[in-house]
Amino acid sequence: MVTSSSSVPRLVVAAPSSGSGKTTVATGLMAALSARGLAVSPHKVGPDYIDPGYHSLATGRVGRNLDAYLCGPGLIGPLFLHGARGCDIAVVEGVMGLYDGAAGQEELASTAQVAKLLRAPVVLVVDASSQSRSVAALVHGFVTWDPEVRIGGVILNKVASDRHEALLREALESSGVPVLGVVRRAPRVGTPSRHLGLVPVAERRDDAVEAVAAMAAQVAAGCDLEALVALAHRAGDLSDTEWDAAAALVPSPPPSLPVPAPAAGLPEEPVVVAVAGGAAFSFSYAEHAELLTAAGAEVVVFDPLRDEELPAGTRGVVVGGGFPEVYATELSANEPLRKAVAELALSGAPVAAECAGLLYLCRELDGLPMCGVLDATARMTERLTLGYRDAVAVSDSVLAVAGTRMRGHEFHRTVVEPGAGDAPAWGVRAPAPRVEGFVRRGVHASYLHTHWAGEPGAARRFVERCRIS
Repeated sequence: MVTSSSSVPRLVVAAPSSGSGKTTVATGLMAALSARGLAVSPHKVGPDYIDPGYHSLATGRVGRNLDAYLCGPGLIGPLFLHGARGCDIAVVEGVMGLYDGAAGQEELASTAQVAKLLRAPVVLVVDASSQSRSVAALVHGFVTWDPEVRIGGVILNKVASDRHEALLREALESSGVPVLGVVRRAPRVGTPSRHLGLVPVAERRDDAVEAVAAMAAQVAAGCDLEALVALAHRAGDLSDTEWDAAAALVPSPPPSLPVPAPAAGLPEEPVVVAVAGGAAFSFSYAEHAELLTAAGAEVVVFDPLRDEELPAGTRGVVVGGGFPEVYATELSANEPLRKAVAELALSGAPVAAECAGLLYLCRELDGLPMCGVLDATARMTERLTLGYRDAVAVSDSVLAVAGTRMRGHEFHRTVVEPGAGDAPAWGVRAPAPRVEGFVRRGVHASYLHTHWAGEPGAARRFVERCRIS
C-alpha cells in the first residue's frame, strides 16, 4: 500500500481526438488493475459526469473530475491527492484530444495541462483503424508538440489483424515511444449513447457492469499491464497540499489580517439538505456533498422518480443535472413530490438547481406539468448548447452575493421560456453577453453546472441560509 498520496503512481490516458477509444481503454485499465487487487483511484479531466460513473463501477471508488477551468489550475493537484488518498495507483482519463482545452484559452483545461500539473506520464490511445506507417508521424507530432508533456507509451486501438499490428509496430520502432498495448477491432462494447453522450450508469447498472467487464477483458488481453504499472511509478512527486472540504470553507482573510478562530461553544446541529439523485438526476460532483457536510449539513439523497416525500426535516434542496426530459412522464406523474418541492420553495427555503434541476422546477417540460416553482416552460430542441462560461452573479441568492464571479459549463439540448417576476441569476459574457437563470426568494436555478470546490463559499452560504429559513 502506498503511504504517501503525493507519490501515488499515476497515468493519464489521452488520445489525439475524441472517439479514439480512451474511455474504453481508461475504464478497462481501471477495472483490470482493480481485478489484480490494486486500489485504483479514478479521475476524469473536464466537466464530464457520465464517464466517472463507469469509472466507479470499475474501481469501487468515487469517480472524480479534474477541471482546471471550473476549479482553477491550482486545485488540480490538491483535488487529485484528495481522491487518491490510500490508493495504490491512479488512472486519469483525458478529455477530447490531448491538447484540446477551453476555446481560445490556449492549454487551459486540456488533458496536457492536467498531465503537467500532475507530473504524470501520458499513455496515448491511437485509433489505428485507417492507417499503418502514418501512425509514426502522428505519434511523433504529439510527442514533440509540447516537450513538457511526457508521453510514455502508445496503445493502438481498433487494429484489424496480425499483419496490421506488425506494420504499426514496425512504423513506431524508430519513434522511441513504446507500444504498451494493442486492442483489436471489435464490435462496440455495450455502452449505448444518446443526445448528450453515453447513457449514465444510474440508468442501466446491470448492463453497465457487463460493459465494464468487457472493457477490462479487452485491456487485459491486449495491453502490457506490468509495463503500464511500471510507467505509472515513474510519475513525479507532487508538492501540493491535499484538498480538504472543511479547510476550503474557511474564508481567506486579507494578507494583513489573521485567520479567524473557530467560534466557541458546541457545534450546531446539522441541517438536512435533500439532494436529488436516481436515474433522472445522476450528475453531481462528489465534492459538493463533501462541502455541504463540512458546512454543517446532513446530506440525504432522494429520488424524484420514486420518493413521494422529501426527506424528514428537509431545510434545503439541491437538484443537479441529468436527463429529466427522458423521464418527464414519470417525474410529472409523481405529483406528491412535485407539490412538496413547490411548497418548500414557496416557504423561502433554499433550493439550488442546475440544468436538469432548472427544468424540473419549471411550470412544465415538453407540455408535462413539473414543480411550478418557476413561471417558465421548458422544451427539448435539436440545438446543442455547449461550452465553458465565465459568469458573474447579478442578483443576491442562496449561493452567492451579487458580483461574485464563478465559472460554469453548459451542456443541454433544451430551451427555457421565462415568465415574469424572476430576477436573473448570472450575467454571462460569451459566446454573447446575456443574463441567464432565475432567482426567486430562496431559489437559484440556472443552466450552468458549477464546481463548488472552485467557489466553496456557495456551499457555506447555502447551509447558512438553510439554518435561518
